[in-house]
Amino acid sequence: MAGKIHFFCQECGHRAPRWMGRCPECGAWNTLVEEVTPSRRVSPSAAFPSALPITQVSLDYEERLSTGMAELDRVLGGGIVPASLVLIGGDPGIGKSTLLLQVARNVAEGGRPVLYVTGEESARQVRMRAARLKASSPMLYLLPETDLEAVERAIRSLNPSLVVVDSIQTMVKGDLSSAPGSVGQVRECAACLMRLAKATGVAVFLVGHVTKEGVLAGPRVLEHMVDVVLYFEGERHQAYRLLRGVKNRFGSTNEIGVFEMREEGLHEVANPSSLFMVRRPGGAVAGAVVVPTLEGTRPLLVEIQALVAPSTYGQPRRMAAGVDYNRLVLILAVLEKRLGLHLGNYDAYVSAVGGVRLQEPAVDLGIAVALASSFRDWPVDCRLAVAGEVGLTGELRPVSGVARRIREAAQLGFTRCLVPRANCEELDAARLGSITVLGADTLAEAIDLALE
Repeated sequence: MAGKIHFFCQECGHRAPRWMGRCPECGAWNTLVEEVTPSRRVSPSAAFPSALPITQVSLDYEERLSTGMAELDRVLGGGIVPASLVLIGGDPGIGKSTLLLQVARNVAEGGRPVLYVTGEESARQVRMRAARLKASSPMLYLLPETDLEAVERAIRSLNPSLVVVDSIQTMVKGDLSSAPGSVGQVRECAACLMRLAKATGVAVFLVGHVTKEGVLAGPRVLEHMVDVVLYFEGERHQAYRLLRGVKNRFGSTNEIGVFEMREEGLHEVANPSSLFMVRRPGGAVAGAVVVPTLEGTRPLLVEIQALVAPSTYGQPRRMAAGVDYNRLVLILAVLEKRLGLHLGNYDAYVSAVGGVRLQEPAVDLGIAVALASSFRDWPVDCRLAVAGEVGLTGELRPVSGVARRIREAAQLGFTRCLVPRANCEELDAARLGSITVLGADTLAEAIDLALE
């Protein structure tokens, strides 16, 4: 079959009719590679589907398939949807293959056949890892193959409930001349697996590599093509992993799953709030405050630590770990302008304990209180939790889900919670237990209450 020659950028997937030194889409140099795209001809006698009124489309819901892990089911929106295509990305060694091998074991133990396609490891290597993870099952089938046609034949003959492809960058389509992992191969292999999943009703999980910038390798169209995109996050020197959804056609993208990496595999963390707080036998210290944050429907209590120290250089340093750097700079400006804290000659360092990344504006008040506490060298009560968004004029704006935040703090032994006064009107004191809710209209008032 004759094809056309195009040049594809290996960074962003942009297609150009001729070679260029610099990609006009992403600006990367020397990334355009020549590939032959096969021409597709449709037979005149081919049958085309007819359009239907939307009112005649069936609303019969298919039962979701449980992964055997409540944390993963939460991120997926309630379980695995049949005929769905799920892409999981993450840094090398973060635990993507471990997670999917455990999921394959759980589904296979339920009496459903599972096909695990490994393109990076041999069958013996996967068997050794399965023995260590205790993930062996007679209904779990291994296929060490990179040829997509062989994978398709195995899926049609076995008819499994779940297929795991580890990884999509190793799959090869025979009618393409480009190398494995190239833009053309990744795009075409993913498209074929998507059509196969929709035609047979099998759920397919794809493992995707990430670039040094932390984004999924391959063409950007890969993320648009799949139904669900999950990112596995974590630090190598820490045992905890976060599974975060960035795209989900069947559920919310605000949910996270928390896992702990152990020698025998990944274990679910039942109480994630205990991971992100530091227990100090000596009591409270200056510069530390606990913030109840929301990740989807799950409340988490995270400790924010700040250190304000005199600058030894002409230009003060500002560093943020786990919080948005721009929000930190904004809050420092509000503290100096509205509260009169002269921070221009001080270095400021802010960190979220446990390696978690906090993005929501409700952590603004926690950052501001931690900075003021460190600057004044006055500790915050270790039984106080704070939440609120800080405006440029120094006012406190209400946050969503404040009742869930306060109840989570009360369950972990906190006796007081400081929130914007506008949130106090929507609270039912009878449902909050014994915790005392403090309200404030301005940042100055909130810091006075926190540092009293």
